[in-house]
Amino acid sequence: MSVHPTAILDSAAKIHPSCKIGPYCTIGANVELGESCELISHVAIDGPTKIGGHNQFFPFSSIGLAPQDISYQGEPTRLEIGDHNVIREFVTINRGTVKGGGLTRVGSYNLIMAYTHIAHDCAIGNHVIMANAATLGGHVTVEDWATVGALCPVHHFVRIGTHAFIGGGTTITRDVLPFSKTAAERGTRAYGLNAVGLERRGFSKDRIRKIHHAYKVLLASKLNTAQALEKLKSEPDRGKDIDMLIGFVETSERGVIK
Repeated sequence: MSVHPTAILDSAAKIHPSCKIGPYCTIGANVELGESCELISHVAIDGPTKIGGHNQFFPFSSIGLAPQDISYQGEPTRLEIGDHNVIREFVTINRGTVKGGGLTRVGSYNLIMAYTHIAHDCAIGNHVIMANAATLGGHVTVEDWATVGALCPVHHFVRIGTHAFIGGGTTITRDVLPFSKTAAERGTRAYGLNAVGLERRGFSKDRIRKIHHAYKVLLASKLNTAQALEKLKSEPDRGKDIDMLIGFVETSERGVIK
């Protein structure tokens, strides 16, 4: 076994000799770590926790520690993780609670991105993607092949169906249909010029006036985007800032927020 001298391993832990344990990792008692797992550095794993083979844990992930539930009184609840998972930086996966069945379960071939939280008594299937800072309340079920977008809070006891895709920043309070695309409304719009910021950066009043005029044409006129750009191009002495603005809009592949 490859173990960095700064790592602390409880003598009761069962660790496969093919594992790699990096600097400043801690592995508690009642932890079972399967074949060819890698703890890159600063990973904390406590138990009872059973982890399969070929899992990769990135720095500062916290695995199998006590659930964040005020009813928890130190009971020996469990966490089980399958094989071939990638668990990125600062992920937290908690053990179960007695009232929730005592088990948090994560399947295999999942990508759990940075700052994701998987709370007590959750059940994660296989081939799931949880993007950065996705947050599951307790008792959540995420079925196979589902994707939970970045910064999505998911209410406890919710089910996310197989092959579902949840767009980033969507708050989930009810079950998500299998095979669906689910996202919050994108009510985002541009509200005009960042004039104060430009003044602080030394833009002259004339430069700001020209940019303000361009924004009125682009955002406040009745012209569509193509017509607004043509109008701006036809104006003499528009300046380099307006040329940059026109180029930005024309080269956008996803469209611009107006």
